[in-house]
Amino acid sequence: MKKMVFALCFGNRGFMPGELILGARDEMVKAVTDAGYDYLIMDADATRFGAVETRDEGLLYAKWLKQHEGQYDGVIFCMPIFVDENGAINALQDAGVPILMQAYPDEIGKMDFKYRRDAYCGKFSVTDVFSQYKVPFTVLKPHVVHPLTPAFRQNLDDFAAICRVVNGMKRFNLGCIGARTTAFKTVRFDEITLQKYGINVESFDLSELICKVKEMDDHAPGVQEKLAMLRNYTDFSGVPEVNVHTIAKVGVVIDEYIRDYHLDAIALRCWNEMETYLRVCPCALLGELNDRGIAASCEIDVCSAITMRAMQLASQAPATVLDWNNNYGDDEDKVVLFHCGPVAQSLMKEKGKVTEHKMFAKNDPGSGWGTNEGRLAAFPMTYSNCKTEEGLLTVYVSEGRITDDPIEDGYFGCAGVAQIDHLQDKLIRLARGGFKHHTSIAKGHLKAILEEAFTTYLGYDLVQID
Repeated sequence: MKKMVFALCFGNRGFMPGELILGARDEMVKAVTDAGYDYLIMDADATRFGAVETRDEGLLYAKWLKQHEGQYDGVIFCMPIFVDENGAINALQDAGVPILMQAYPDEIGKMDFKYRRDAYCGKFSVTDVFSQYKVPFTVLKPHVVHPLTPAFRQNLDDFAAICRVVNGMKRFNLGCIGARTTAFKTVRFDEITLQKYGINVESFDLSELICKVKEMDDHAPGVQEKLAMLRNYTDFSGVPEVNVHTIAKVGVVIDEYIRDYHLDAIALRCWNEMETYLRVCPCALLGELNDRGIAASCEIDVCSAITMRAMQLASQAPATVLDWNNNYGDDEDKVVLFHCGPVAQSLMKEKGKVTEHKMFAKNDPGSGWGTNEGRLAAFPMTYSNCKTEEGLLTVYVSEGRITDDPIEDGYFGCAGVAQIDHLQDKLIRLARGGFKHHTSIAKGHLKAILEEAFTTYLGYDLVQID
């Protein structure tokens, strides 16, 4: 994965101790590189102290930034002192990426005129003007922070995650393979609304996929490689060879769609045509796609694929979509989250086992090979989903944890017990809000990062359920 790059910008104001800017340049470079990121910085001799104060200096920085367009993921605006907001807004109003506002703290014992920074106050001056100009920016706790501190390291990592989400979500391609699953109106969505938010949906007829698979020879390009990958990915030892080959062929066709249409995410109609005509379920393929970084949801749940992609970008790890499926005894703050088997292997306790889907086997034995059964590992988690309604992309985000509570062996599919504070109140809000029976989950507590990306930069309609 290539390093993220931050463009560094420094502010100045003539009557403040500008010499402090030179130290700030060195300290910010050290902070960014020590955290594992890369940077772009304007030459120190391009302006006084290599910072922006006047409108002309701001325009000079904006020109420099334009010359490096596409080379940076975000901008860090550093305020070593109380800076001039006019140079700042001229420099960054067309940055086109997230902007982190960082201001230096003053030090006790260094509050005389030679060393006093006043950046605590000056930060408000800059954020006020950016707000007036409708230029989005990010502010994090604490209000002032030295670059060479653990607190700023956390700021940097959070800002990097925000940048990944914003830059990855503002324009991407989502493949919708098959029509909406007939029985589920819950997964309906509005393509035009999604396009308004930069999400382009490409639709594919499932019959085309089925025909491509049926016409494909066992030694067609990519099939043997896909077989080897799948057998290494999870346990296919109990699956009949003919079904393993069919699953591999389905994977080859999906990979072709991803490659040819530059898809970043997919939603797949997974029942019941695949089971009826191909005698397989695509669950294990979806899990592998998620481990590969392609957000992949089942049951044509496009909205879940959207939040899965956002969480993948934030966490740099796979996400998955699960049903709000069962109560866990009498504990009102626990719920069994389940799906048949499309969970990314890396989210599971141990290697899964590919089985026949018990729901399909009940009425049509031999029709449902492909579910990757297992149990979720224990981890802190974020859960989220969205809907399209009246031209808005409306999203919720909250947090909890997947526990190590046992689920009996007879419970089929892949599942885990989630503990969520005040779960019953949140379920009422989800039901009243018209959200589906699915939720997307990912490792880590990402709520603040996702909400900042969704509301400040992407313009999503956020519903608070906490």
